[in-house]
Amino acid sequence: MNEFVAEKADIAVIGAGHAGVEAALASARMGLKTILFTLSLDQIANMPCNPSIGGTGKGHLVYEIDALGGEMGRAADLVTMQSRTLNLGKGPAVHSKRIQADRMLYHSVMKKTLEDCENLRIIQSEVTDLEVTDGALSAVITRLKAKYEVKAAIICSGTYLRGRVIIGDTAYASGPDGSLPSVGLNERLSELGIKLLRFKTGTPPRIHRRSIDFSRLERQDGETDVTPYSYRSVAPGRSDDTDNYDVSTDFSAIEDIQKNVSIAPTNEISNKNQPNLFTRQTPCYIAYTNERTHEIIRQNLHRSPLYSGMIEGTGPRYCPSIEDKVVRFSDKPRHQLFAEPMGYDTDEIYLQGFSSSLPAEVQLEMLHSIEGFENAEVMRFAYAIEYDCIDPSQLLPTLEFKAISGLYGAGQFNGTSGYEEAAAQGLIAGINAAYKIKGEPPLTLSRDSSYIGTLIDDIVTKGTNEPYRIMTSRSEYRLLLRQSNAAFRLMDEGRRSGLISKERYARLIELKEQINAEIKRVKAKTVAPSESLNAILTACGTTPISTGVRLSELIKRPQLSYEALREIDDTYLSLDKTVRTEAEIMLKYDGYIARQIEDAQKMEKLEAKLLPTDIDYEKITGLRLEARQKLSKVRPMNIGQASRISGVSPADISVLMIYLKVNKL
Repeated sequence: MNEFVAEKADIAVIGAGHAGVEAALASARMGLKTILFTLSLDQIANMPCNPSIGGTGKGHLVYEIDALGGEMGRAADLVTMQSRTLNLGKGPAVHSKRIQADRMLYHSVMKKTLEDCENLRIIQSEVTDLEVTDGALSAVITRLKAKYEVKAAIICSGTYLRGRVIIGDTAYASGPDGSLPSVGLNERLSELGIKLLRFKTGTPPRIHRRSIDFSRLERQDGETDVTPYSYRSVAPGRSDDTDNYDVSTDFSAIEDIQKNVSIAPTNEISNKNQPNLFTRQTPCYIAYTNERTHEIIRQNLHRSPLYSGMIEGTGPRYCPSIEDKVVRFSDKPRHQLFAEPMGYDTDEIYLQGFSSSLPAEVQLEMLHSIEGFENAEVMRFAYAIEYDCIDPSQLLPTLEFKAISGLYGAGQFNGTSGYEEAAAQGLIAGINAAYKIKGEPPLTLSRDSSYIGTLIDDIVTKGTNEPYRIMTSRSEYRLLLRQSNAAFRLMDEGRRSGLISKERYARLIELKEQINAEIKRVKAKTVAPSESLNAILTACGTTPISTGVRLSELIKRPQLSYEALREIDDTYLSLDKTVRTEAEIMLKYDGYIARQIEDAQKMEKLEAKLLPTDIDYEKITGLRLEARQKLSKVRPMNIGQASRISGVSPADISVLMIYLKVNKL
């Protein structure tokens, strides 16, 4: 078959998972002619693992994606089956929203959003070759020999690249959910000198609802006061302002499904306080393994590809299989499992925490040992999947390859795990590819600005030897990076790209001014002692007052809040919820926030000290051998990034600082 030029465009996005969707939408909405390639139109924005979005750290990413103009939050809001905020017993820095999503509806929403997007073409075809001219990406070529001449390409291959599914001693080439793998592109990447890694992940079995005895499980309901991920989630298919791109897609079919399909085996939660479309929530359930389950696993460990050597790839440390948990935590008498619905119009139940690659018959025996699952009917068996990805230290902080201009990577292709991590990288890669073609400065987010910045800095600076997952503990600026202030942190960058409208930006500025005004007000307002006030203080377990005190000092007390003091504060009811929430957090944690801001400013000074791209670290006297090797490999852009490279010591940083000063760089 002869190669032919099929089309010319600005940007090609390879893969239509969560990274590819965000990358394509971002570049197209920024006015660049974009082509999105997918192995299957039916796999767009697929959720092969649990159809949930958010969680600890991950919820922060979704809010940040929305703040920058991404799509994941809006789509998640449209298909929410249950919403919960995790870690409410802890400080606001780690409060993380998580929703259970309707898997097929999420796919449908994203597919329709892509189809309705101007400047975007979607093509079902496999990209197997890349054309590089004079060190720059110039075209992508499909298996059908169709050549698409482009100025940039973003690889978002997920777990498809040379994918291999493993169950027991059975292994076969496959993408997730029995889809086709991507074959050929990995060879071309190797030819181009790109270092590939081999990672693996896995999923639990899916169980038919009718075969589970829910009466023997612990019910887990959602929250009744739901804050959506997206500022656009005012009503299905409508926006609260006019964006630079069309958001008028008709999602009335989703409303019909939510109204007419019964999913929960018992009554759903009625949530009249929700601000938009979350009028129904479905319960999830908690189950537990037991000693019998663990004994079955121990007796069959020799049949596990994890221990037989059949699996070559490195798996995620923070999402181990059930057999791995039984081995690593042998002192635990049981492990918690979560039975969660896959959608409104399906009876598939996802058993979170029961990921496995053991043979099918062993999986059945394990399942039937669990209370409530004695008669479980498996609809999809658990499996492990291996796939190729890259060493992300080959990327710039823009997610562009250092060695190939115009070629970007995003998502699991970059060695990360999770839908949210993928979507965040796809958004940044799409924005930066568009900026590069337009000749505008790139978007590089700092660690103190966002979890997205933390994620990208971690992988491009340190690389990863296992699937990387975001966690709140990865950030040294957790108190600055709250879910509740994501829009305020990133609104300037969202507006610069044009993905956030001027109306939305103006509303954020207004809210920010209101928050500052409210903090000023409560710091100035003095409250006199009174019987009613002291009764409130006593009831809340804090000391009554005998002299006047500023309202801000009362709010700072751990036992008190705006809500507790509403009877003595005549402005409470007139305050927007966002204003109250942010003002209270900033008052209570004022000293800690100030300290983290000071730390961030110190790091900012180091980030401002740029390192030449052609610097020869081997010739710098005083650098240790390990530091020379690491610096030469990563080629950090500035002193701040250099200081975060594993193996580069403070003494090495001092040597670099002296080098810059002596050479007046």
